[in-house]
Amino acid sequence: MLQWLNNSKSRILLPIPMSDTPKPTLSFAAAFAALFFGAVAMGISPVFVRFAEVGPFASAFWRVALALPFLLIWAWLELRQDGQPVSRLWRFDGAILLAGVFFAGDLFFWHLSILNTTIANATLMACLAPVWVVLFSGALIGEPVTRQAYYGLVLCLAGTAALIGSSFALAPDRLIGDIYGFATSIFFGFYFLAIRVARRRSGAGAVTFMSTIITMLILLVITLATGQGFLPATLTGVAALLALGLVSHTFGQGLLAVALGSLSAAFSSLVIFIEALAAAILGWLVLSEHLTPLQFLGGALILAGVWVARPKN
Repeated sequence: MLQWLNNSKSRILLPIPMSDTPKPTLSFAAAFAALFFGAVAMGISPVFVRFAEVGPFASAFWRVALALPFLLIWAWLELRQDGQPVSRLWRFDGAILLAGVFFAGDLFFWHLSILNTTIANATLMACLAPVWVVLFSGALIGEPVTRQAYYGLVLCLAGTAALIGSSFALAPDRLIGDIYGFATSIFFGFYFLAIRVARRRSGAGAVTFMSTIITMLILLVITLATGQGFLPATLTGVAALLALGLVSHTFGQGLLAVALGSLSAAFSSLVIFIEALAAAILGWLVLSEHLTPLQFLGGALILAGVWVARPKN
């Protein structure tokens, strides 16, 4: 089996014994609840981005930067409860560093995709992330994928195609945007794998806080380099950015990290499909975006896929 190992000289893939596979810290019901509500929190982020009044990379930067104070408090309380020194917060291992880099790549390519293709194309491409998690869970993090997870993945992909596939359209002038969406899926998929490994050694608050620092620094450089509008002009924009930081990142990514302490990366990656479903429902309720019977069927297939893929014990 393989896992990212950290030592003073290098961070590489090395064989490790089966005993290093983490034992669940939460019941399935509690972990799934964290997964579900984390998906909803992440899924509503496009609504906040729409009102952010800053450039796309700037909104991504503020999403993680404004979450840091909340995540620091969470990580500090977590360490105190475990009786560990606060200095442990600054022990970045390979998995945490990779998680921060992968999430920065995810947000970077996601925003590029939105700018260069349709929302439907960008979303459908990004929803390929669980494919990479399922394909590489065994080889990279030593976590075998069950047959039920494969069945669930197929149902979720079919549901997503029904949910947003009717709006998908290939066009030469949007090809680069579709490629960016595909890149988004790769970065988000590997983010799941990195967080799953990081949770084997550290608590959810610490992992989310430390990886967010890496993401923030990368996005800060990108935002400054592109010269985008950095500050919102009204209180509405400020509120939208605060909501991105608190709701979409602190709760969304934080609850995902909680779930990944107890659930496999393959099953947890199906959260991406729930995220797409949550975004569609919110668009229907808040933005008056009409949903067709086919899209409702797609939502039902996604939920069925998650049910089929659930752990049996």
